[in-house]
Amino acid sequence: MDTHHEQHTGGAEGIRPAARHHLPSGSAGRGPYVLDIDPKMAGWDRSSLRVLELEPGGVHTLVTGECEWIVLPLTGGCTVRTAGDTFELLGRESVFSGVSDFAYVPRDDRAQIASGAGGRFALAGAKCERRLPARYGPAPEVPVELRGTGSCSRQVNNFAAADTFVCDRLIAVEVLTPGGNWSSYPPHKHDEHVPGEECELEEIYYFEVEGGGLGYHRVSPSREGGTDVLAEVGSGDAVLIPDGWHGPSIAPPGRTLYYLNVMAGPGEERAWLIRDHPDHGWIRDTWPDEPVDARLPLYTARPQTVQPRTAHPQTAHSQAARPQTPHSQAAHPQTARPQTVRPQTAHPQTARPEADRPSPGPEVTP
Repeated sequence: MDTHHEQHTGGAEGIRPAARHHLPSGSAGRGPYVLDIDPKMAGWDRSSLRVLELEPGGVHTLVTGECEWIVLPLTGGCTVRTAGDTFELLGRESVFSGVSDFAYVPRDDRAQIASGAGGRFALAGAKCERRLPARYGPAPEVPVELRGTGSCSRQVNNFAAADTFVCDRLIAVEVLTPGGNWSSYPPHKHDEHVPGEECELEEIYYFEVEGGGLGYHRVSPSREGGTDVLAEVGSGDAVLIPDGWHGPSIAPPGRTLYYLNVMAGPGEERAWLIRDHPDHGWIRDTWPDEPVDARLPLYTARPQTVQPRTAHPQTAHSQAARPQTPHSQAAHPQTARPQTVRPQTAHPQTARPEADRPSPGPEVTP
């Protein structure tokens, strides 16, 4: 259960309202969204997440306001039309079947999201200052990485990590944990600014469990009166993390646990710097002696050959940001190569911005 009921200070008014940190499926819907988390609701400044379900032939208009957004198919595909661009997203059968392409929609814009066959779509957002161009994120350019070893092995789809896709504030990745494994472990935090060691990021976890069932997620206080959560999590649940040591996320035996991490913070640099809990960081030293779980990767990104429809060429901001390809069968498992992860022990880290930071593990080859 969520045992935290204190107020958090900060923001323009100096006081943030108390927030429920574990949001069971169906408890935080609003209007067209089955899940709608914005800064006001969460009691913080920047991070947002909406989950939109569209019936076959359904259409929804997203008004971006002061936020940048990524439209990420969870199931199905869709067309995203902005003022000057049209992106056809092939999507996928489910979050357990393959990597998805996605669309970036800038602040101060409107986007029409339409799905002929219907589907469920995550809208990951962050309040931002710069207005960047709308862009297409091809599935083959999403780095698929394996983190940890042994029972801490997990797969991370770095579709909008800080060093893979250019955004102003938004950081977002997907994590898949095989049944019985622990991820987001060792527990770590990013709730204060310590130059070169830690940055301040508000974080949302959105969960799905393959085939149903329950996983577990823990957040323990990093300060007096801080966030304290021990939650059973199922498909459609979310956990808000304004502060605290978060992890582990525990997958039930026989069921893969998925979560989408959405983060944003006030720092000048869009980065992910964390500190491990001092009582648990030792586990990393054991990883070089164990193999990566043989069930991983669950899938990798597949090649694509068809160019998306777009009204005008887009500015390339990074390799992952170059507009390319949608394609043909979203329902098929994806086949290409995972990115190699080599052993490393440096702390803190600056590379991959997600709740599962790169862990020391053996080299993974295709």
